[in-house]
Amino acid sequence: MKRGNVKALLPIGVFLILYLGLGILFEYGLQIPMGFYNIPIVVAFLAALLVACLQNRALSLDDKLLLMGKGVGDKNIIIMILIFLTAGIFVGVVGRSSADSVAYFLLSLVPAQFAVAVLFVVSCFVALAMGTSVGTITLITPIALSVAEASGFSIPLCVASVMGGAMFGDNLSFISDTTIAACNGQGCPMRDKFRVNFAIALPAALVSLLLILVLSFGQSTGPLVLAPYSLIQMVPYLLVLVGGILGANVFLVLLLGIGSGAVIMLATGATAPTELLANMGSGAAGMYETAMVAILVSALCALIRAHGGFDALLNGIRRVFHGKKGGQLGMGLLVGTMDIATANNTVAIVMANPIAKEMSQDYGISPRKTASLLDTFSCIFQGILPYGAQMLVALSAASELGHELSAFQVIPNLFYPFLLLISSLLFIFVLPPRKGDTL
Repeated sequence: MKRGNVKALLPIGVFLILYLGLGILFEYGLQIPMGFYNIPIVVAFLAALLVACLQNRALSLDDKLLLMGKGVGDKNIIIMILIFLTAGIFVGVVGRSSADSVAYFLLSLVPAQFAVAVLFVVSCFVALAMGTSVGTITLITPIALSVAEASGFSIPLCVASVMGGAMFGDNLSFISDTTIAACNGQGCPMRDKFRVNFAIALPAALVSLLLILVLSFGQSTGPLVLAPYSLIQMVPYLLVLVGGILGANVFLVLLLGIGSGAVIMLATGATAPTELLANMGSGAAGMYETAMVAILVSALCALIRAHGGFDALLNGIRRVFHGKKGGQLGMGLLVGTMDIATANNTVAIVMANPIAKEMSQDYGISPRKTASLLDTFSCIFQGILPYGAQMLVALSAASELGHELSAFQVIPNLFYPFLLLISSLLFIFVLPPRKGDTL
């Protein structure tokens, strides 16, 4: 083992103090709504990067800039940023009306007494197509509240069902920033990671669906009033989903989705040509912060690695976790800890990627399994954080519609994240490893 330098991890501590500390102060001390998201994460990472630059006097500033440049110039980082921007353009082109169509179409297929279960399934499909759990929750939560008001179902159960389904779809989506970050960080095809993830996530989703059906069975229901929907506007989502599952190049899949979405939105009159271009720009702009975080984290990690921080962290993990099973749990807890600290599963994955890559080589874990573990455990923790974006957006949407909910009313109904944790642990410790999961 290489001798590590614990002091090289100080920049991560600075980031956590700035981001997590100020977030807690704003959210719970000053009672500022969405307090965690008033902290500019880019500024927090810049401060951490400055601290890293001030460390290790054996290297000149030019040497450190060279290290940062090599870290940012990594092929996987460039690919990740390009995919982020392309996925943002796709979401900007198809817009919310297409996702509305997916939701209302699926709700129209079943009787009202199964509406809560359908909300879960709808959220799964919409998040799988859109690649964003927050966007899905923003879109479907008002529909869920309308369902609850019209039918008499429990509001916390309806909201939690939307959140659980959104985390399922986000975890598996080919255009999700978490999938992009995990796969490109570990250098594995998205199709391979999808296959590993699907085997773990599907049992958790099915049991969640069963629990939702049991809890909602027998509750009084009224007729559901559904908005109009357009089947043709669902086509771009289906093309992206099918293309991703078949293993087509992610850029080609997204370009196909963008092209078909643009044609359909213009042909149906849903979007004017000038508005379409503006939507493309706003979609790409929505990914700027995520792309910038990827750049700053890659530069920061390059310095921490050169200063011996990763060696110190890996040595600590090796002392606690032994064997392939222990290594997999260590990876999961690593990204989970990062997620608790940052309240952002994409950032957590980007931060954990370089450490997990070295762990995978030490423990003999394949890139696809490593990417799956990072994405899955980040979604587990992110899905239940009381101060995570998903929870805050759901509570904010409910408040805007006159329903004051607490995170602790919703969390007991969040079956999917807890069942996903159980499923993940079973696949690590009980079930035999599948072919290709280990090196």
